[in-house]
Amino acid sequence: MEGPFIRIEDTGEVVPLRPEITTIGRGRGVDIRLTDPSVSRLHAEFVRRGPYLYVVDLGLSRNGTRVNGRPIARRVLDDGDVVSFGAARGRIGGVPREDFAPEVELRRAAAPELTRREVDVLTSLCRPALSDEAFVAPATAREIADDLVVTEAAVKQHLLRLYQKFRIPEGTNRRTRLANEVVALGLVRPTPVVPSQRATGTPESSPATTTVGNRRAS
Repeated sequence: MEGPFIRIEDTGEVVPLRPEITTIGRGRGVDIRLTDPSVSRLHAEFVRRGPYLYVVDLGLSRNGTRVNGRPIARRVLDDGDVVSFGAARGRIGGVPREDFAPEVELRRAAAPELTRREVDVLTSLCRPALSDEAFVAPATAREIADDLVVTEAAVKQHLLRLYQKFRIPEGTNRRTRLANEVVALGLVRPTPVVPSQRATGTPESSPATTTVGNRRAS
C-alpha cells in the first residue's frame, strides 16, 4: 500500500490515512471507527504534512492516546509505531524512514503574524487547555464572544481568518485543531498572576494572565 496506513490490531484491517486529516473514534461520523468501549466517539486524529505524520489526542477521552505505551497529546509518528486509543491498538506503516528524533513534535518553522484582536480570540479559545482542570474542548464561539464582550458573528470571522493563517483545513474539530496548533507552537501559555493584580481586582481569567507571542497592533 502506498502512503501511510494503520493496521488495526483486533481485526487486522489495513486502513490508508487521508492526505490531510483522518479522524478516529467510536462515533459514526469518524473516518476510522473502532468499536472498543474504551474509545471515545471522537478520540484522536492523524495529520499528514508532506512526508510526516503525527497523531493528536483530541482531549475528549478519559483513556487518552498512547504511542508505544507512552501517553501523548501530540506526537510525530515513525514507521512501526504502535498507537493506542484506550484499549484499542494499531500499528503505523508506510511512513518514510528518516533520521528524525521521534520525541520531537512537528512544529511550523514560523508562526503567522497576529493582530491584537486575534491574540485575544486565541487566548480565549485556548483557556480551557491552560486551566488546572482536564482539557475537554476549546472554548466555543459563543463562549469567546461572551469572554471578549463582542458578537458571536465577529468571533466567527476572526476564527475563519485564523484557520487560514494557521492553515487549518476544513473539516470536523477545526477549533480543536487550531487550539492544538497554537498551544503546540507555544504561542499561548499561562503566566502567574502577581499579587498586585489580585489586589487591584484584575480577574484571574482575563487575558492579562496569558502570554501570547508574535503579536502586533491591529
